[in-house]
Amino acid sequence: MKAKGNSFTKTAVWGLMGLLILGLGGFGAVNLNGSARTVGEVGDKSISVDNYARELQQQIRAIESQSGEQLSFQEAQAIGLDRAVLQRLVRLRALDNEADEMGLSIGDTNLRERVVEIPSFQGVDGNFDREGYRFALQQAGLNENEFEQSLREEAGRTLLQQAITGGVSMPEAYANTLVSYVGEQRSFTWAKLTQDDLDAPLPDATDAQLRAFYDDNADRFMLPASKTITYITMGPQDLLDEVELTDEELQAAYDDRADEYIQPERRLIERLVFRDQEAADQAAAALEVDGTTFEALVADRGLSLSDVDLGDLSQQQLGAAGDAVFNAEVGDIVGPLPSNLGPALFRVNGVLPSLNTTFEEARPTLVQDLAADRAARLVEVRARDLDDQLAGGATLEQIAEDSKMTLSTIEWTQDSSESIAAYAGFREAATRLTENDFPQIEQLDDGSVFAMRLDGTKEERPNPFDAARADVAAAWRNEQLIDALRAKAETLQAELADGGDFAELGLEPKTGSDQSRDAVVSAAPQGFIAAVFDAAPGDVKLLEGTDEVALVRLDRIKDAAEDDRMTQVKTQIAAQLDDQLSQALFAAFSDDVIRRTAPRVDQQAIDAVHVNFP
Repeated sequence: MKAKGNSFTKTAVWGLMGLLILGLGGFGAVNLNGSARTVGEVGDKSISVDNYARELQQQIRAIESQSGEQLSFQEAQAIGLDRAVLQRLVRLRALDNEADEMGLSIGDTNLRERVVEIPSFQGVDGNFDREGYRFALQQAGLNENEFEQSLREEAGRTLLQQAITGGVSMPEAYANTLVSYVGEQRSFTWAKLTQDDLDAPLPDATDAQLRAFYDDNADRFMLPASKTITYITMGPQDLLDEVELTDEELQAAYDDRADEYIQPERRLIERLVFRDQEAADQAAAALEVDGTTFEALVADRGLSLSDVDLGDLSQQQLGAAGDAVFNAEVGDIVGPLPSNLGPALFRVNGVLPSLNTTFEEARPTLVQDLAADRAARLVEVRARDLDDQLAGGATLEQIAEDSKMTLSTIEWTQDSSESIAAYAGFREAATRLTENDFPQIEQLDDGSVFAMRLDGTKEERPNPFDAARADVAAAWRNEQLIDALRAKAETLQAELADGGDFAELGLEPKTGSDQSRDAVVSAAPQGFIAAVFDAAPGDVKLLEGTDEVALVRLDRIKDAAEDDRMTQVKTQIAAQLDDQLSQALFAAFSDDVIRRTAPRVDQQAIDAVHVNFP
């Protein structure tokens, strides 16, 4: 715990040095000329106006340094910085008061040693510079008595903290429990039983059995709450027949997209760049003489193939390396060749032939794209007029009859995803739709528009037996399957617990070795790993899935102490827990000290300080 006390002292000393540095940088941005000298009293200790202003400005500058942006005082107040500074000073002065009452202090000799050790007060020869000391304090707006008193109080607080937190440690069982939970591992053997493992096929259900099963499990065959919604919709595809395109417009679009239709021959390229020609030559020689691979050269540089993949490039885009690369075969590695980043090796992975799509060949695509874009704009224009008609009292049915809007109805639930319910915009609108809402035009992601009306709602209700028959039959059969598999598995479970062998019992065993709690076992039932960690060695657990059951036997527990890494983790966790406990203990003590000292704050003095901030 001694190390914590020393750290606390060093932090305080360098914090004071931060104030000095700020002072040397021109602290005088706040000019306090009022008659008030304190902003508050904490026990027998006062919080000076200058100290509050200095601390507040220091915190503002610290935030500015971190963010790289200027922070106005109004912004600082908005984030509560002034209150945080005042609370911190109240806490410190309360601790100073407590230390004084306990008689905790350091002597003049210790104080002198602390002062002369501060680098900012040392001359070029490394020794304490009396004049430099006086000048630095003067620039910071402090005198020697004030500064040395602050050091004494800081030392007193440190002694107080050491007295409260010294020897504090969390019970070892806490760290052991955490490390055991994280670090323990399990080895197990398991097998699944499915329908194929049954000794006899399942019988078909009779109508009476299904009806009885339905009556006993009606809550499993419920229809969700729904809304009956009438809606109209119109998309760009509905207005394509109104779009007319001229040859001039199509030709202009073809010219604008010339890079898409006319492309030179290209190569699929990977490029590995080297720092200089010598390194590139050595890599090329390794390919020729040592039999290394391009992949190995890339890995030796700490890169992956995706890092060196350039995609497809034309000969012109490759610059000086273009001729050599384009004369190479697929799979060839050429170079070293110059590149814009330095000498490089190039590997050719493919050849893309030149592309020369004529205007006539591109015409169908151009017509489709331009017509769709033009139709989408028509939908937007038409939608504004339709929205006005709805606002004027027109019904959805009237709109559909007089326009190209299509009228439809949907029984919508939260799970609906068919037709228009596949659109997020429609689902959001349907969710908030009420009987009091008037239809209005809204837009979907693909440029379509719609309007809707709520015709009625239905609460959650049982699905009639005839409509639910297929679901009832599937659920009945699955329940019979699980019952039959469980019965067989229980017999096998008892035999395995008595030392039986998975394979000899006709099971196909799978094993897991040294698996932790976060392991994922493929194809295992839900809760598999949790059940393994709840078991004792030799236990055989039976787990049910949706249409299968599993038997798992715990073979071995590997204690966390067997892993050297977990020993290191335990040491780190124990240190963190000790530190957290000591901090919490000292925070509780500080809170009690503040309560007992009953701080008094002069709000007028604080406001006077704030007025002087720019």
